[in-house]
Formats: sequence, C-alpha cells, structure tokens
Amino acid sequence: MGWVISQFNYFAFKYLKSEQFLYWAGVVLGLGLILGSGAVSWLIVRATGQLHPFLGIVADSILLASCFAGRSLRTAAEDVLQPLKAGDLVQARAKLSLYVGRDTQELSAPEILRAVLETVAENATDGVMAPLFYAIASASIPYTNVAFLPLAYKAASTLDSMVGYREAPYTHLGRFSARLEDRLTWLPCRLTVLTLALRSGKPRYVWRICQRDAIKDPSPNSGWSECTYAAVLGVQLGGTNWYRGVAKHKPLLGDSIDPITVGKIHQALQLTRYSFLTWLGLGIGAIAILNYKYY
Repeated sequence: MGWVISQFNYFAFKYLKSEQFLYWAGVVLGLGLILGSGAVSWLIVRATGQLHPFLGIVADSILLASCFAGRSLRTAAEDVLQPLKAGDLVQARAKLSLYVGRDTQELSAPEILRAVLETVAENATDGVMAPLFYAIASASIPYTNVAFLPLAYKAASTLDSMVGYREAPYTHLGRFSARLEDRLTWLPCRLTVLTLALRSGKPRYVWRICQRDAIKDPSPNSGWSECTYAAVLGVQLGGTNWYRGVAKHKPLLGDSIDPITVGKIHQALQLTRYSFLTWLGLGIGAIAILNYKYY
C-alpha cells in the first residue's frame, strides 16, 4: 500500500499542477487503493482456497492478522518505556522519535509518558478496534472473505497517515482520503468509547468528560479515543507539542486526577486488549447465531 501511494504521489506532483486535478487524483487514489486492497485479498483467498480449503483459511488468517497493530503498539510502548525506567532520557527520546511526529529532543520524562499514552490511546481505535469491527462485518457478508473489509479499511488508514494532511503538498491530494477515513472510523470509535466507558464502571462520567473535552479536538475520532482513555485512567492528555520547532496546542482532555505513569500506560494497553477480546467474543457469537438461523 505504501509503495503504491508513494508512486502515485510522485506522478501526481510531477504532472498535475492545478488544485482541482490534484483533488480528483486523490479521489482516484483513495477509491482505487481501498477497493483494490479488498479485491486483492478476495482473489488471494479465492485462489488458495481452490487449491485446498485449508489453504484459503490460512491465507485469510494471515491477511487478517496483518491488519491489527495491537502487538506492534505494545512493542512500541515498551521500546520507549524500557530506557525511561532506567533513567536514560536521551535513549527514551530517540526511541520515541521513531513513533511520533512531534519534536522529542527536549521532552521531560512526564512529557515522554504523555506522548506514549496519547499514541496508545489514539491508535487503539484505528489500529486495533476498527479493523476488528470490519472483520466482524466482513464475516457477516456472504461470499466475502474475513480480511476483505479490514484490508480495505487498512488502505484508508494508510492513506490518511501518508497523504491526509492539511499542509502542503498534500492539502488537495489527501483531502478525500482524510475525510473518508474519518467517516470509516467514526462508528468503531464511538463503539470503543462505549465499551471502555462500560468497562470502567463509570459510563456517565466518561461520557460527560468526552462531551466536554473531545469535541474540542479538530479530529472527529482521535480526540474521542484519547479522551476516553484519559477519563477512564483519571489522567489528562493534550497540551502543547512542538513540530519542527513550531508549537501546536492541542485541547486538554480529561482531568488531572492522577499523574501519567508507566503503570497507567500498561493499564491503557490492557483496556485495549479487554475491548478487543470483548468484541471478538460478541462477534463470534453473533456470527454463529446468524449461521445457525441461515442453516
């Protein structure tokens, strides 16, 4: 996906100069990559399944597993936390720079912890829960493989990460992909908020904090995801970050009841795992009921 996007970007920026042409090129890129990714997964599973049904299941499982970022998210967090716990701020900053876009050279230990928790909270939805949501949806649709919709969503998420910026040169080329990814993530994000709020035992409080703070974030999804984790954990996220020497202030999310610690980050990772297992169990149960009624 990344290679296709890079090659398309090179062509578009070299030959297309007007804002309108760049926008429509972005539409072609977005729809082409998203639909193409789903179609390729279907063809792979179909072809391997014709060789042997078990091979089709294996291929579908491998493709589906590639859509989830839960393990890599945990690995990234631990990669930063290990030197931080050892008191090596220089190494922790260097590791953090591999995973976030903000400037990390001058970050203090509390700011590093905030950056890690924000990364875990933001990516829990689009890296873990949304792919699972679309896997359950795909498994419920006749004649599609389970990885069909998750891979299509993964393409939308990758597009948003690579071209979905308001800043030049992606302002027009990435506008369609950014808006489409926002819409595809909206429902999984709200369901994640509901799941975590119920798990916390204080759903009214979590919802009140999200309605107070999450709506201030310019992103329709990441603000809700981060705010939910902040409310459940009793910490505050957001604040001033620096990008290439330029300060950018994000709205404060949650109340600073407790400081952000290594333990809080581990709790956040556990919350993501809990939500994943909850949805997985409910999804398997729902699909089993549907299949039972069908037969």
